[in-house]
Amino acid sequence: MKNLRFLSLAVATVATAFLASCGNAPKEEVVEETAVEVVEEVPVEAPKTVVEIAVGSPDHTTLVAAVTAAGLVETLSGTGPFTIFAPTNAAFAALPAGTVDNLLKPESKDQLTSVLTYHVVAGNVMAADLSDGQVVKTLNGQDLKVSIKDGKVMINGATVTAADLAGSNGVIHVVDTVLLPK
Repeated sequence: MKNLRFLSLAVATVATAFLASCGNAPKEEVVEETAVEVVEEVPVEAPKTVVEIAVGSPDHTTLVAAVTAAGLVETLSGTGPFTIFAPTNAAFAALPAGTVDNLLKPESKDQLTSVLTYHVVAGNVMAADLSDGQVVKTLNGQDLKVSIKDGKVMINGATVTAADLAGSNGVIHVVDTVLLPK
């Protein structure tokens, strides 16, 4: 009986010690896991300048050559904004024979610059901003007259064949005729 009492006392002591240690056990913090989605960053291509748009157009190689010969690439790649009435290769081809070749000669740089800046207006002028009879001042200081008839926009008689080609520093309107200053 003495052994039974001793055994009961030992079990009670161990049980008390066990229960006491469980009550004093440090509490575990529950940390919520949040799923982190890994998204691969895709570089966003910056919008092209009006010069880069023209360079990328197979219909404007003559214009690009002229802008380069006149030394206007850096200027027209600048902050702007610029509105460019961009003649197509066909528009340049329609000029009298030898005109383009003469304009591209180094000694004709001033005349070429005058012709090209006659196609450029300061500001970002979208087609919807143009109105019939409107006069806009070009970078060479002369005016262009806008006419709109039956939904067709014309600049000094040149038809706008494509409008609102927006770039980071302006907008291009494609025209079917080379505009010649007075």
